[in-house]
Amino acid sequence: MIDAQKLLDQFLGTGAAARQPPRGGQANGGGSGSSLQDQIGGFLGGGKGGSMLPGAVAGGLATYLLSSKRGRKLGGKAVKYGGMALVAGLAYKAWQDYQARQGGEAPAPAAPADDLPRLEGTHFHPEGEAAEERASLMLSAMIAAAKADGYIDRDEQEGIFSKIEDLDLAPEEKGRLMDEMRRPLSIDDLVARVPNPETAAEVYTVSLLAIDPDHPAERAYLDMLAARLNLDPQLVASIRATTDEAQE
Repeated sequence: MIDAQKLLDQFLGTGAAARQPPRGGQANGGGSGSSLQDQIGGFLGGGKGGSMLPGAVAGGLATYLLSSKRGRKLGGKAVKYGGMALVAGLAYKAWQDYQARQGGEAPAPAAPADDLPRLEGTHFHPEGEAAEERASLMLSAMIAAAKADGYIDRDEQEGIFSKIEDLDLAPEEKGRLMDEMRRPLSIDDLVARVPNPETAAEVYTVSLLAIDPDHPAERAYLDMLAARLNLDPQLVASIRATTDEAQE
């Protein structure tokens, strides 16, 4: 069985200083200024001494899924927090800001500009099996978003599968990753797996990080996703603003 939490951390960074300890694997040795593309180069064995994370599930999938402008600009925070903690933290910060504007629950005390709110005790911090299910959902959301234009050409697909073959994984794990890339995944499939509004915000956040919303097909996908997730337009705006701020 694939460890979706570890996989997502390798897509978005393994947080050496994350509030939530990563479940297996080592912290990335890169500094907070290293870009996601630099980290990916290390994962692919481009750095001295070969792969920085033996057995990490990265390779062509990470290269493809993190090609968005938003993804490339989150290198420092990805290293600091780790993949799942970064997604949850950005979604929770956007949620807090949205709730404050709506006159709902009081926002958390102001944190430093480069910090994200603590997740403990919230729906953004599930544990045990629920945490693994959420990580699997986020991975599926990233892959679905990356396919938003409806097309991955043969060269891209062969490159991704070639990288998967080179990973230090059991044949069953490689097969499941390849199946996930091949499998059609509709927005309805994703929405059916979302248990609560907070997770819906996370699904939108991770999808936004995986693609460039400036392109018409990707923008249309995000608009449809937000509608199917029943996200308030003001919450969507808050998520976009939060991810924009995180890139600065």
